[in-house]
Parts: sequence; structure tokens; C-alpha cells
Amino acid sequence: MTRSTHPSRRWLFVSIILATLVGWTIVIVDLARGGRADPPALRAAAILLDGDWRFRTGDDAGWSDPRIDDSEWETIDLTATPGSHDGDVGLPDYVGGWMAHGHPGYTGYAWYRRAIDVPATPAEWDILGPTLVEDGYALYWNGRLLGGSGRLGEHPRVVGTRPLQFALPADAAGTRGVLALRVFELSRAQPSATGGGMHSPPILAPRAVADGLHRAQWNRTIAGYVVDAIEPFAMFVLVGLALGCSLRSRYRGFLVVASLALALTALRRLNNAVVSWTDLIDLPTYSFMARYLWPPTVAAWALAWNRWHPRPSRVVDVLALALMAAAIAGTVAHWPNVTHASRLAFIALFAVIGVRIVRGGRMRALALVTLALITVSFFGELLDPLGVPGIWFPFGIGVSRTQYLYAVFIPLLALLIAWTSGERRTDASLGTVPAPLIG
Repeated sequence: MTRSTHPSRRWLFVSIILATLVGWTIVIVDLARGGRADPPALRAAAILLDGDWRFRTGDDAGWSDPRIDDSEWETIDLTATPGSHDGDVGLPDYVGGWMAHGHPGYTGYAWYRRAIDVPATPAEWDILGPTLVEDGYALYWNGRLLGGSGRLGEHPRVVGTRPLQFALPADAAGTRGVLALRVFELSRAQPSATGGGMHSPPILAPRAVADGLHRAQWNRTIAGYVVDAIEPFAMFVLVGLALGCSLRSRYRGFLVVASLALALTALRRLNNAVVSWTDLIDLPTYSFMARYLWPPTVAAWALAWNRWHPRPSRVVDVLALALMAAAIAGTVAHWPNVTHASRLAFIALFAVIGVRIVRGGRMRALALVTLALITVSFFGELLDPLGVPGIWFPFGIGVSRTQYLYAVFIPLLALLIAWTSGERRTDASLGTVPAPLIG
């Protein structure tokens, strides 16, 4: 018995390393591109509509009418402190919402209004909508609906806010008008102390300038979630690799169940990019998927790693499924103690699986590091005592610690899967028998 590496396995190893380097390069280039500040010449030619806005909670279709008296409405200052940005993507000109301006815990409808003087120029003028709003909005110019994010009404459908551009009427140049925003925020179990409504002011700009700023906003938005698109894509590729290797591998159980876990993990991560770039799913659906996909995804990983050991433990399988049921029940019934207890129990279960791998698994070092990475990615509280930030801002774009963990976990798991492709040995009389133990 020798420890030789089959040529096909060597080819897989090289391909994985090259693909990883290409993926990391794409992400870095896109983060650097999206993290650039808006071109100074374009911002100088545009008008940031910060400062005081009239504000009122509630909802009345007549509040878009420029003739109504809003002098008794409250005033909210949308002026951001220099260099401020949101804590997720890194969007500039960030300000606290209405909950930080005297309306803590308020959800539902509210309106913003402001009179605007459009400069008298031959160019047509546009409004760039706020890039961060909780959660949907409709934008009116002199009582005329120009568009918005989501669909408001008796049964609102709110989606992720992203850069939107609205054309003012052709005769708006040189006139004074009223810009009004009708905003709706969903109810949340734990509303943010700074949540609610607009977190960045709209921008008034000539058409050519607005086009350039709109592209810059989209570059930033794409960069903010590019990792949540590339990493799921890589996970789906791993699903294909794992299923292909499982056809002739002694690790068939691990590879098949790991494929399920990878697919579920990819769906949870891709959810972020889809809701941020498109209207395909609304925010309640996004929230539902984030909450209810978590228990089966974690359970699937526990079942998969249990099968890395030559003799999977039935007790581990039963506990993984029981904890999944408990986590789902705690989420449905809003039992935070049950949810918290299930998380702690899952952490303990993964620790037990790690001990079993040390005692009887193959490729112990690589398997344990890969297991640790996926465990910490689902249980970020394990890193909190170490003071590891939840998000970094390389190039000015937010990248979460979970995304960093996956960036290492994915190629390591790929190498582990590739290694299993050669772990078989056949004998004419005995059929498939164990290959040499490695690690």
C-alpha cells in the first residue's frame, strides 16, 4: 500500500486552487471598483437633498399634494456626518431613521416632504431615490407619482431597496416643486433603535450627471453582495463535484449528505444577493427563508460530518434531527429560550463529531479545520469573546466574517471532496474494500 496521488486527483487539486485564486481575484477587483467614492465632478454637479424635511407618521394620499399646509409637521434633519456609512454595504450619507428622531418602535406608514428649487438649465433633471430605506417607498413630484421601491397600499409588498432613478417632468427646470415620499416599514420582533424610513437623502441632478451617479450607486450595490453570489455559485459547483465523486467513493454517505447541506447553505447565502439586486422575493419571504432554512441546514451538516467517521453514530443522527425540530418549533412559537438552547446543543454536537473524527476519521487535520470553519460560520457567537468584528470594510464595502469563513471553507471542502475521489480499492474476490488510512 502506497500513498501515491492519482493523476485525476492531482488535476482536481490544481483546478481547485486555480479556481479559488480566480474567484478571490474577481471579488477583490469588484470590491475595489464598487468601493470608490462617487466621482467628485458628478457630485459637484448634483444637489444632495439633505437638511430639513417635513415628516409625519400615518398615511393619507392627499399628503402628496403640494398645496397642503405642512407647517405643523415635524422636522427631520437628513444631514449625515462626514464619512458616515451604513453598517452593512458601506452606503454613504447614512443617517438614523425616524426611530432615532422621536419615534422609537414605530412601524407602518410615514411621509416626508420638501420644497425644491430646480435650477433653470437646458438639461432635463432626475431624482436619484434614497439608496437605503426601511422598507418601501413611493416618490411624488407635485402630487404626481414618479415610481418607487416595492408596491405600497392596503397590502404592501416591500423589497430590498436599491438604486432607482426617476425623471422629473420636462418642464421642471427653473421651477419650484414639492418632493414627497410615502414610506412603509414592516413590523419587526426587535426593531433597531435607529431604524425606520429614509437613511440616505435623494439626489437631484441633470440627466447626464444622474446617469453617472446611478451607475456608481449600482457598482457599490453589486459589490456589496457580490460575495453572496459567487460563494453560492461555488457551493453549487461543489454539489456537482461531490455527487460525481460519490459514484465510486467509499465516502458516498458523506458526499451525498454534504451535497444537500451545501445546496441549503447556498440558497441561504444567495438569498441576500437576490433580495438586494432584484424584486424576485419580498422582504417577508427573505426573512422567512433566513429563519427557517437555518435549522435544516445546520442539521444537514451535522449528519454529513457524522458520516466522515467510518462508523456513523445513530445517536448523533437522532440528536441532529431532534435539535432541528426544536429549533424550528422555537422559531415558529417565538420561544427564544428554546432557540438559544438548541444553538448551544448544536455547538456541543459538532464538538462531539469533531472528537469522533479525531479518534477514527481520515485526513483528520483537514477535516477538523473544515468542520471548525463551517461550525463557526453558523455560530458566530463563538468568535465574539475574541473580539472578532462581525463585518469589515475593505475598499469601503462591507464583507461579513461569515463571508470570510466561507472563502476559506469552500476550497478546503473542495480539496477534501477531491481526496475522497481516490479512496477506493477493489479486489476481484472481495469487491470494494477499505483503502489505506491517511492522516
